[in-house]
Amino acid sequence: MAITQLTVFVSNQKGSLVSVTDILAKNNVNLRALSIAETEDFGILRLIVNDVDGAKKVLEENGYLIKAVDVVGVKIGDEPGKLTSALSVLDKSDINVEYLYAFMARTEKHAYVVLRVENNEETEKALTDSGFKIITQADIDKL
Repeated sequence: MAITQLTVFVSNQKGSLVSVTDILAKNNVNLRALSIAETEDFGILRLIVNDVDGAKKVLEENGYLIKAVDVVGVKIGDEPGKLTSALSVLDKSDINVEYLYAFMARTEKHAYVVLRVENNEETEKALTDSGFKIITQADIDKL
């Protein structure tokens, strides 16, 4: 049920981010979520998109180093304490979260959280068993 996340390595200089988003836009790739972490010299741009293969292809053709990785997406209520509830499930299941980021759906009163963990299946089971809805790439494609 995993979601495919693209990790794009970009230089940390003016125009780098707009170059990536421009390439994607010109190729009809829609961003669903993104996160960027930076160092002095480069940034790590994490993307959830509607067309993983298309995005990967056009970015590689433009010289970007891309890594595709499966992550877990979970739907949580958009109210105080809901993220804590989901993270508590993982803590009790001895699952370490390497990183996460969240985004809002356009029409629902829910947030979607993207989690990078060591074992996606174990994480999905722990969250599902605790009543959370796991989101899939098909769910992302519908947004």
